[in-house]
Amino acid sequence: MIKEWATVVSWHKGEALVSCDVKTSCNSCASRAGCGTRILNKLGPQNSHTLTVPCDTPLVVGQKVELGIAEGSLIGSALLVYMSPLVGLFLVSALFQALFGTNLAAFCGAVLGGVGGFLIARGFSLKLSRRENWQPVILSVALPPDAIRVETTTSADSQ
Repeated sequence: MIKEWATVVSWHKGEALVSCDVKTSCNSCASRAGCGTRILNKLGPQNSHTLTVPCDTPLVVGQKVELGIAEGSLIGSALLVYMSPLVGLFLVSALFQALFGTNLAAFCGAVLGGVGGFLIARGFSLKLSRRENWQPVILSVALPPDAIRVETTTSADSQ
């Protein structure tokens, strides 16, 4: 089970809308100044993913929940998304090269096969996303943000 913490955005009638922050591997090593990956991550969008997850327990906005998804579904979806366009690219490119015998035909076949593989992956992903074992589930719920109150006193207050 792959786990990730998310923040509750809203809860209504047994469905929680949760937001997961996008995490990068940057800022975890000593070579931050000269790292090309860090620069590329700054160029990309810094957003969060919002998911709808069934939950019978009433939740409060801002509450943290631990989400889990099965490893098999994550590996299966990654294979579908990455391998379908790649296999389509190679197969159609080789077919066009064999049929027409030119590099331009092979290039056109590669583009068509890659786009076709992407569309096939998109169609299958819609069907697979409806499976219950491919859905994220709430594993644990943290305390609401207002459940703990911490009071601090300074030395001036105690005198």
